[in-house]
Amino acid sequence: MSAYRGKVLLIVNTASKCGFTPQYKDLQALYEAHRDEGLEILGFPCNQFGRQEPGSADDIEQFCKVNYGVTFPMHAKVDVNGKDAHPLFVFLKKEAPGILGSEAIKWNFTKFLVNREGQVLKRYAPKDTPADIDGDIVAALRA
Repeated sequence: MSAYRGKVLLIVNTASKCGFTPQYKDLQALYEAHRDEGLEILGFPCNQFGRQEPGSADDIEQFCKVNYGVTFPMHAKVDVNGKDAHPLFVFLKKEAPGILGSEAIKWNFTKFLVNREGQVLKRYAPKDTPADIDGDIVAALRA
């Protein structure tokens, strides 16, 4: 994560066969609009929800590029819940719990906004579109 020091991060657990998959297009639009201001969007494919991310890392990257023009970093497939949860998601969930204090991620395309100092500012539900959170991203970039 040190490669992203000083950047505003939007970290998203993703899946290629999900009803929210079209959000890739809007995530890419956010990235293009704000990357020069210091935004990085980090996609982390996850197959824990309905087995909606069955492909290999190469399959996933190709799918995202061909279908949605994704140029933001897509990382290795990870678990976001359970005993094998990636340490990044363990941290994010602890810092920004969900509804009623639940730390568990409920579905694909849960998003976390992190400021330039590495503090988790907010957690967003899958139904929160990239357009819905643009104002929060702008505020974090200007802070």
